[in-house]
Amino acid sequence: MTEYLPSISSSLDHDVQPPLALRLHQVRLDIPVATTETRSLKASLIRSVTGGRLSRSGCGAVVTALEDVNCTVYEGERVALIGHNGAGKSTFLRLISGIYQHSAGIFEVNVKVHPMINKSFVTSPELSGLQAIKAHYLMMHGSLRGFDQFRDDVVEFSGLGDFVRLPVKTYSQGMAARLIFAVLTGTNHDCLAMDEGFGAGDSSFYEKAQARLDKFLASTGTLFLASHSDVLLKNFCQRGLVFREGGIVFDGPLDEALSFYHKLQG
Repeated sequence: MTEYLPSISSSLDHDVQPPLALRLHQVRLDIPVATTETRSLKASLIRSVTGGRLSRSGCGAVVTALEDVNCTVYEGERVALIGHNGAGKSTFLRLISGIYQHSAGIFEVNVKVHPMINKSFVTSPELSGLQAIKAHYLMMHGSLRGFDQFRDDVVEFSGLGDFVRLPVKTYSQGMAARLIFAVLTGTNHDCLAMDEGFGAGDSSFYEKAQARLDKFLASTGTLFLASHSDVLLKNFCQRGLVFREGGIVFDGPLDEALSFYHKLQG
């Protein structure tokens, strides 16, 4: 699986080694398929989405979505996840965010990884935008102290206006992305996992998002960003992980990672 894994020179200053954020060593992630027939439509769909390897396990089937994944990341690093659809980028984000549990290997995480994946912070699609903002704040802080300022900032930045009072399930993809981005970057996080987090929206929102993310990153937060945009990745990341068929095939400086990926694409 591994084609080239150089001994990387991190984007951080090695003279002062920052704390370890997370470490994965020979990690595998198996996702059970709830069917006894491995050729079923469901199994085929899961394999196409995850890019993993399909096999039988007992009375059902298992998709190996990630295999032999090795990666060490230190606090403050900005890491790009690169690869075609189904290569394993989103699955990796879900794994480090705690949405999936690894099946084998060593997985050590010392920071709370906050996912920005679809509508990941919303506990129920029936909640209004305002209720979702409050639920997230309570989950993060345990009380509503300081909530009013946080809420006003999120509402203003997202630009949702009166739509913030409507159920999140009625939002367009762009509206949901703006709300999630505003919420997750409205307060300091140890680590943020973003999947094309603010690709939706007009150019004015992108500019606002870039300035806000820069401010967030200045608070020493760690970033994992999955995107197909070289420009976006170059704006925010210095290190690149290239994914292929559920594994990391390159880990190194971003420019080299992008060059490696484009050569793979032919």
